[in-house]
Amino acid sequence: MSKRKPKKDQLLKKMLHRYRLVILNEDTFEERISFQVNRLNVIIIIILSSILLIGLTSVFIAFTPLREYIPGYSSTALRQKATEMAYKVDSLEIKMLENDQYLKSIRAALRGEQNFTEQNDTASAPAIQTIKPTDIDFSPSQEDLALREEVEEEDKYNVMEEAVFQSNFSFYAPVKGIITATYAIQEKHYAVDIATSKNEPVKATADGTVIFAEWSVETGYVVIIEHQFGLISVYKHNASLLTQQGDLVEAGQVIATTGDTGELSSGTHLHFELWIDGNPIDPTEFISFE
Repeated sequence: MSKRKPKKDQLLKKMLHRYRLVILNEDTFEERISFQVNRLNVIIIIILSSILLIGLTSVFIAFTPLREYIPGYSSTALRQKATEMAYKVDSLEIKMLENDQYLKSIRAALRGEQNFTEQNDTASAPAIQTIKPTDIDFSPSQEDLALREEVEEEDKYNVMEEAVFQSNFSFYAPVKGIITATYAIQEKHYAVDIATSKNEPVKATADGTVIFAEWSVETGYVVIIEHQFGLISVYKHNASLLTQQGDLVEAGQVIATTGDTGELSSGTHLHFELWIDGNPIDPTEFISFE
C-alpha cells in the first residue's frame, strides 16, 4: 500500500511539473514568447480542442448545404419533389383511366358507330312471347317513338339542369354567330352549326381538361374538353388548334380558331356538341350563340 501511494504521487507530480516553452529569434536568439505549461494543461487543451473541432464540424454539416455531400444523404428538396411526383403520378393514372373511357365513347360517336335512338328503344322494348310472333307487329308507332325521344331528352335536360342549379354552373358561348344547322337527333346531328367568319377565336364553354386535340379527315381539327358532372364539349372544323391534350383550360379561354377543315364541312363554321354521361344534349338549351 505504501508503494502504490508514492507511484500515484510521482505520476501526479510529473503531470503538474512545469515546463517553460520559449520561442526565440533564430538570428539574434532574442526571446520572443515564453510561457509555462505542464503535461496536464497540454492534455486538457488537446481534449477541449478536439471537442470544439467536432462540435464546429457537426454544426457546419447540420445547418449548411455541406450535409448534402455526405454519401447516402438525400437532399430535402429531392425528397419533397419525389413525394410530389408520386402524388401526381397516382392522380394522373386515375385521370387517364377516366379519360380512356370517355375517349372510347367520343371516338365511336365521331365515327358514327353509335345509334342512340335504337339503343334506347331496344332497352325499353318489352320481351313478349306469343304462339305466333310473326302475326304481331312489335315495331313502335311513330307517335310512340316521338314520345319516347321527348321523354328521354327531358330526362337528360333535367339531370343537367339540376347539376347546374346546385353548383351555379354556367356556360360560355364558344363563338357568336348564326345557327345554320340545329340539333336534330332524328337526323343524327347531335350538335349545332354556327356560321362565323374565318379565324374567329373559339373559346372553351366551361372549365375543364382537354382530352382530345387532333386532326380528323372528316371533321378537320377537333378539340374535346371534359368538364364537371360528366359533361363533354366538342369543337369541330377548326382552322387551327391553340391547345393540346392534357391542358387545363378555363371558361372563355381561346382553344382554337374557326375554319372550314374536314371533308364534311361546307363552309366556315363551328360544329359544337354537348354530351353528358355519354348522351348528346341540345346546346341551345343552355347557351345563346347570338
